Amino acid sequence: MAITQAVCTSFKQEILVEGHNFTASTGDTFKIALYSSDATLSASTTAYSDTNEVSDSGTYSAGGGSLTSVTPTTSGTTALCDFANISFTSATITARGALIYNSSASNKAVVVLDFGGDKTSTSGTFTIAFPAADSSNAILRLA
Repeated sequence: MAITQAVCTSFKQEILVEGHNFTASTGDTFKIALYSSDATLSASTTAYSDTNEVSDSGTYSAGGGSLTSVTPTTSGTTALCDFANISFTSATITARGALIYNSSASNKAVVVLDFGGDKTSTSGTFTIAFPAADSSNAILRLA
């Protein structure tokens, strides 16, 4: 099993033929689900699945949590989108990676995140901190 960080190939095609609306407060609902090291996620992932998703704990439940989108912008020739940090409290979680997906559009996959190793919280807060929203660091960049 392996988790490989990537913008999902199906998402790249979908943005050319239909829409994923990342606009803050008026756009689609994007969620993030956490996965164990037993998961297989990569650029070929097309949709959310609960296979090898971490178990419900604290405020984390199946399907993950809803993300707050930062309205897309551009910097030079790069379009970018980012999300506000998200935390799951009172949670005992061990996760190796995550999937950001569009729950407003048939749970279509957007981005696979590889944490580079297991990340753990024990009866505490599990936080995903997104990088700066700029052309070099934003979690979703199209150059």
